[in-house]
Amino acid sequence: MKDKLIKALAKEGQIRIIAAITTETVNEAVKIHKCAPTASAALGRMVTAGVLMGSTLKSEKDTLTLQISGGGIAKNVVVTSYSNASVKGYIGNPKADLEPNSKGKLDVGGIIGKQGNLSVIRDMGLKEPYVGQVPIYTGEIGDDIAYYYTVSEQTPSAVGLGVLVDKDLSVKCSGGFIIQMLPGSDEMLADIVTYRLQEIPSITEMILKGMSIEEIIEYIFEDMDLKILDDTLTPKYECNCSKERVEKALISLGKEQLNEIYKEGKDEEIECHFCDKKYKFTNQQIGELLKQI
Repeated sequence: MKDKLIKALAKEGQIRIIAAITTETVNEAVKIHKCAPTASAALGRMVTAGVLMGSTLKSEKDTLTLQISGGGIAKNVVVTSYSNASVKGYIGNPKADLEPNSKGKLDVGGIIGKQGNLSVIRDMGLKEPYVGQVPIYTGEIGDDIAYYYTVSEQTPSAVGLGVLVDKDLSVKCSGGFIIQMLPGSDEMLADIVTYRLQEIPSITEMILKGMSIEEIIEYIFEDMDLKILDDTLTPKYECNCSKERVEKALISLGKEQLNEIYKEGKDEEIECHFCDKKYKFTNQQIGELLKQI
């Protein structure tokens, strides 16, 4: 099943839905970072959440960055996404792995930990980015994002994120949804949606059965006047790093710090966190950058 994102409304516009299949996108992330199974699930859920949340940005220049750091062995997990459903991300410890949890699932909450925060940073080209932050609720990521929406944005939300890792460590399937009750919606409706979500199979089970993202959402919102508004976005793992961007980052270190690097007389190799691409700078090139400050 090809990766695809859809946006929809249900029940005369009282419910907003964003849903996506992200298997190929998550596979690319996991392959780049050479993740162990539990790390794959953690990074995959964050990548999927990034795709869903980033698709709500208004301008192609806007960015959304999700960050979760709970003191667990996964360390920091960071994802940056854009309005076109493209995304990039990394996990501090790609080898983070634990035995399955009591439900027999990959223990994402165990490697993330609960001693920290989930941060959502929206950069919309203003002087200061908007930063929202909540304490980690479970470390399972989906619950934490639902908690963020409810507490920080006062939008009651259900968030489902699933990543199924295969025996060869590739991602068998991945996907997710964000379902939100809009202002003025019937309170009973939230109870009905909650009940339906408890009764349905997981999103990975439905993808594995060959259901498209439209079929999954139609199944959840049967008889609820579902209207698909946009089905044109294709999630994609894409890093926009370049030598020029790395040069700007080096210059931003400031004259003193860059001078210290230059005085060591060595060449420098800088690796992009998001795609592991390496950029080499000779000592002479670092000297040239110093002159630009």
